[in-house]
Amino acid sequence: MTTRHPPAVVFSVSFCLAVLSLAALLVAASPAKPALDKVAEKWVQDTLKKMTLDEKVGQLLAPSIDAMVTSTDSDTWEKKLHLVRDLKVGAIHVFGGSEPMPAALLNPNYPSGGSVGRKGDPLAAATFLNRLQQASAIPLLTTADFEGGAGYILNGTTRLPRAMAIAATRDPQLAFKAGQVSAIEARAVGVTVDFYPIFDVNNNPRNPIINIRSFGEDVGLVSEMATAYMRGIQAGGALATAKHFPGHGDTNVDTHLGLAVIEHPRERLDKVELPPFRAAVDAGIDAFMSTHIVLPALDPTPGLPATLSRPILTGLLRGEMKFNGLIFTDSMSMYAISKNFGNDKAAVMAVKAGVDFVLHSPDDDAAFKAIKAAVESGEISRDQVDQSVERILRVKARLGLHRSRIVDVNEVETKIGGRAHEAVNAEICERALTLLKDERNQVPLKVGKDANILYLSVIDYPSGWREGVPSRTFIPALKKRWPNVTALEISDKTTPSELDMVKVLVRRADAVVASVFVRIASYSGRMDLSPQAVSLLESVANDQQKPFVTVIFGNPYTAMALPKLPAQLLTYEFTDAMETAAVRALAGEVAIGGKLPITLPGMYPFGHGLTRAATNPVPAVPAPSVQVPSGFAPGVARSKAPGVVMPKVIRESKPRYTREAMEAKIEGTVLLECVVQADGAVGETRVVRSLDTQHGLDDEAVKALKQWRFSPGTKDGKPVPVVVELEMTFTLR
Repeated sequence: MTTRHPPAVVFSVSFCLAVLSLAALLVAASPAKPALDKVAEKWVQDTLKKMTLDEKVGQLLAPSIDAMVTSTDSDTWEKKLHLVRDLKVGAIHVFGGSEPMPAALLNPNYPSGGSVGRKGDPLAAATFLNRLQQASAIPLLTTADFEGGAGYILNGTTRLPRAMAIAATRDPQLAFKAGQVSAIEARAVGVTVDFYPIFDVNNNPRNPIINIRSFGEDVGLVSEMATAYMRGIQAGGALATAKHFPGHGDTNVDTHLGLAVIEHPRERLDKVELPPFRAAVDAGIDAFMSTHIVLPALDPTPGLPATLSRPILTGLLRGEMKFNGLIFTDSMSMYAISKNFGNDKAAVMAVKAGVDFVLHSPDDDAAFKAIKAAVESGEISRDQVDQSVERILRVKARLGLHRSRIVDVNEVETKIGGRAHEAVNAEICERALTLLKDERNQVPLKVGKDANILYLSVIDYPSGWREGVPSRTFIPALKKRWPNVTALEISDKTTPSELDMVKVLVRRADAVVASVFVRIASYSGRMDLSPQAVSLLESVANDQQKPFVTVIFGNPYTAMALPKLPAQLLTYEFTDAMETAAVRALAGEVAIGGKLPITLPGMYPFGHGLTRAATNPVPAVPAPSVQVPSGFAPGVARSKAPGVVMPKVIRESKPRYTREAMEAKIEGTVLLECVVQADGAVGETRVVRSLDTQHGLDDEAVKALKQWRFSPGTKDGKPVPVVVELEMTFTLR
């Protein structure tokens, strides 16, 4: 017999962005999407009624921009303006940037011609999007691949670890925090849709493109962590996307380079690939992204990838799985599509299959013309187009874009980066560290401060380091703790004579630390160390007496090629914060407790990971600075203003836990925002993050908050209105 305790309501008052106070945010399933208010519903219906065929077709296209400073007197601006004004596109995707490279041989730092990716600028992204929004008759959805937070694409924002590192912590709360930080920074620069999290189950060690982007190989872990990340994105005010449907985890082909096939029978897909995506639908995911992979068990049409398959997108996803949100294609410029289908034909096939958005077509004009012609000929039904356009308009209204589509560029720098978000980043990095082996008990390093340390930065190949040169943070962090460090870089370009020199230095060193950097990168087709690098590391391991620790950044399966090394620490990433976390672990400043989210065949099972206590604990990040939301009422004080003293709670009033909500077992947190008036009374109030509209918990929270009383906030000693954020957490216990 179960004893039922009365429901509880927990309060958490905050004068800052609610990133770190999570309470029980993850225990409740996501509620159904709230109905639009009357004004928003009228906007959707009125807009849809007056749209021409051209405007409707344009809504199905999502071309891209680079987040780089772009003059309004430039060809680039004219081309992007054409997409918005003439094609009337429905969305804009934000990439970072690119830099042209010469097609010159004999320089390992160049790719073979073309361009290389670079990170973009957040202010450039915000201003570019603002200009396009102003030029568009209908508000634009804006998307980005913020897989590692906004810092994955934009400089100056928070670069978070990707999924596998988060999964190694085994903490859904951290997944939630990462998603929320990503969304807050996305909305700050004008991005409303995050193409994340990845719901793929990465169960192929030779997968060259998913790998550390996935939460791992276990269906349950992927489902739990990905849905937690999804809720974080939604709590931060953006839309979350489940990708790559119906699964990209068990392939050894990079779809940027070619067309992959997954031959598994439907029974296997139902057990492994599809359950996380079903969990996404059940949890209230906003959007799906299709994959350019052929799955004969779901559609027997030879050579037809999921992106172009009606049985998969309409039959399975819409019909069987009951998903009613947006469906995006993956980039239509990827070779799996662009090399096998014409740009115009592929766009038509994707829409016929059931997508709402054709993303990043190589030729948007050709795609527009082809889709319009297909609708006019009856190849694509007008009803289907209307349904897609109405879905798109409803999402735009739900985001409030019908009211306001412009971001305040002056506020961007108050919402991106910062110590509060960096604290989340540091915690994830430190807790992700996974100690695979420590045969000689050398972790943390047991050498004196005056020891001579030889540091080897072992990289897969020299070119294409989009996010910064490897070891740029590791080396200074190591020298801060052990001043006598000699650092060398080893790659597939290192000569035999240079390797001989390294071996001499190894003999002279008191200890050796090696960082191994192996990437999985689109269009590269590479994911291994060179044989000479492996041989060098094995030769270092031959000295049984010398302390030798290897830290593996990026592809964790690299450990399988290095079984002879005595100590291996996995990080799953390539970031400055992860390099810092690894050095802190070697110095004993943080505990080590991460667990493998994958199996390393022939070596270690799923869940393996040695633990080490912190022998010299040191806090990682200073206490986060206090920020205040910008508010929604004129004349409201902000913490940035000098002389502001924030109000304090004097009287609370608990909201009513409705019987309907209790019977439905609704638990979770409502995030509210209100103006505390100059006399301490609560003025204008709104729900920032909804918990429950169907059973009345949102309304009850608002009613209760209006009964609260605060001491007045002051500015320069005088009472002023101040914005307050407050969480009310409903729990059944």
